[in-house]
Amino acid sequence: MFKNFLFTLLLLVITGVAVCAQGKKDTIVLSQVVLKGPPIKNALQNTASSISVITEADLNKSDGIVLTPVLNKIPGVTMQQGALNTNRITIRGIGARSQYGTTKIKAYFDGIPLTSAEGETTIDDIDLAAIERIEITKGPNSTSFGSGLGGVIQLFSREIPSLESFGKSSLTSGSFGLLQQRLSAGYSNAKYNLYSSYTDLQSEGFRDNSSYNRKSFNFHGRQKITAHSSLSFLGIFTKLKAFIPSSLNETDLENNPQNAATTWAAAKGYESFDKFMLGLGYSHQLSEKWVLQTSVFANLKDAYEPRPFDILDENTSSFGFRANVNYKEQLFSRPFELSFGTELLSENYQYSLFENEYQSQPGQGSIEGDKFSDIRQNRKYANYFLQMEIWLLSSLHLETGIAFNTTKYTLNDVFENTPENPFTFGEVWSPRLGLSYKVSPGKNLFASVSKGFSVPSVAETLTPEGQINTNLKPEIGWNYEVGFKGNWSAKLYTEVTLYSTQIKNLLVARRTADDQYVGINAGSSSHSGLEFIINYKLYDGQHFQLTPYVSGAVNTFEFKDFVDGDADYSGNELTGVPDEQYNFGVDVNTRCGWSLNSSFRMTGKIPLNDANTKYTERYSLLDVKTAYVFTILKHLKTELHAGVNNALDAKYAASIVPNMVAFGNAAPRYFYPGNPVNYYGGFSVAYVFR
Repeated sequence: MFKNFLFTLLLLVITGVAVCAQGKKDTIVLSQVVLKGPPIKNALQNTASSISVITEADLNKSDGIVLTPVLNKIPGVTMQQGALNTNRITIRGIGARSQYGTTKIKAYFDGIPLTSAEGETTIDDIDLAAIERIEITKGPNSTSFGSGLGGVIQLFSREIPSLESFGKSSLTSGSFGLLQQRLSAGYSNAKYNLYSSYTDLQSEGFRDNSSYNRKSFNFHGRQKITAHSSLSFLGIFTKLKAFIPSSLNETDLENNPQNAATTWAAAKGYESFDKFMLGLGYSHQLSEKWVLQTSVFANLKDAYEPRPFDILDENTSSFGFRANVNYKEQLFSRPFELSFGTELLSENYQYSLFENEYQSQPGQGSIEGDKFSDIRQNRKYANYFLQMEIWLLSSLHLETGIAFNTTKYTLNDVFENTPENPFTFGEVWSPRLGLSYKVSPGKNLFASVSKGFSVPSVAETLTPEGQINTNLKPEIGWNYEVGFKGNWSAKLYTEVTLYSTQIKNLLVARRTADDQYVGINAGSSSHSGLEFIINYKLYDGQHFQLTPYVSGAVNTFEFKDFVDGDADYSGNELTGVPDEQYNFGVDVNTRCGWSLNSSFRMTGKIPLNDANTKYTERYSLLDVKTAYVFTILKHLKTELHAGVNNALDAKYAASIVPNMVAFGNAAPRYFYPGNPVNYYGGFSVAYVFR
């Protein structure tokens, strides 16, 4: 039935092409976009680093459910999606050996950290409709954002066009019980810019024990106080309950990918949480030369997770402050700008572990037993930064900066009544230097050298006896890159980057039990690669535009010096990241409101363990989406959309668990199966008034 609906909708929108009038030409060049994330604003074309910008139009080319297909179009970025609530993002191989989540990458939403004080990042519970733009800085090229060894992902909330207001209702349904309902509204005048949305996302999931329900409310806005000052605010509430199918062994991946792991299915394992994110920002133009920007923010989370081996009950509360002052002047008759500031974060984390007695009453799911652990942690993070940019010549732009970071942990075992155990990783300095040279109008060469770091998590610092390993050191990485950004005409844009990141004090999570890891500094790794982008407006006529694109990354990631116990993995390929990844696509846009977007992604093999004795298979995914936008009675903007993901019905591992260890006679469960071919469709109606 749903396939028939999809076919009818596709036929409808394709037929609409026949009534298209004169085409609307798109002359916007992405490289001319001014970046919003850095304290010192600059055009993408002139930056001395590899930064990718994802626009609202790019987000609308996907199903609107998850960021995975969007981020995987960015060269050097890999997002593995095991389930709607299980994913891992890596940039240039950094963080690839993390077991389940995203580490060593910083993320922000409107300047509010989405990264915890110990370095774990979660962005999958942000409603995509609230996002207008994403900026991704690859490698440790952002001095002002601290410990992102792999890079920084910055999300920016949606802004309402000037003097426009709307109310909107939308619905998307699809395979495996997918249903997303959303109500949103926006208001804008000379003083206010406000947006709010409520989203209810549900899915039964392709696999057993994988149903998902997330409700989220978002409210953000900006108020102009005076001609020189403004106030911004952000509030996000998320309520989630998501069952966990967990990973499978190779036999089940091939023969029964819809199954959940046996123990997780028996325990009916899931995670649930209530989460608040709050922020308040203030910007003031002190004079023609001085600008002050400040913000305060808080993150609160109450979570509960029954797992086969125990039940986790945790609470997190963090509060922070960020400020920067910019000074703009002429230095030796050349444009010069200086920015200095700080980011401070204090986080309290409490968790208790209970026995899971699901085996005592089969079929009933998880049953909470006696408490056997109660831990309190306090994490404090401080980053101070100084950044300077100057045009040395009319065609030569210099970027330089330095950051200073301290990270401290305090651990208190309440269950064992032990005293607080403080620990610090000392002081870390992170310098950066970059140059961008304008070869000719629209064409720039750039080069940069930068240093980044990543501190171990609290769990990685603990020994099996629960003591802090004071010998652990932060991972340190030096990054070197050169590149070219070029607009060859209004139709063709190309970008190519060569980079090499050398990491020492490589942090390894050695698995000692089903949910226990021990961190060790085991050596060094080398991350080198080539990234490229080609966007070409093949046809720009009166009736439609045809824009093909291709992007890709070729990686050489390996352990330089890596000894773990008696095993020597030096020279082996880095675990958990593909050796190559390519994206091909075609976008078709017409004046009558019809659009077609296609994306074909090829992913190379991935080493599953440090010994390189096991790899995933290469795979390719084809996604297609079509939409038709039209207006009824001048004010009702209506959209019909439909699409298919994994149109070729490829069988593949959407995510893997690196270095999975099997216990007993069981085979190691490395794999999260990807969804087979799946369909979706929906509509939205917005009342827009000006």
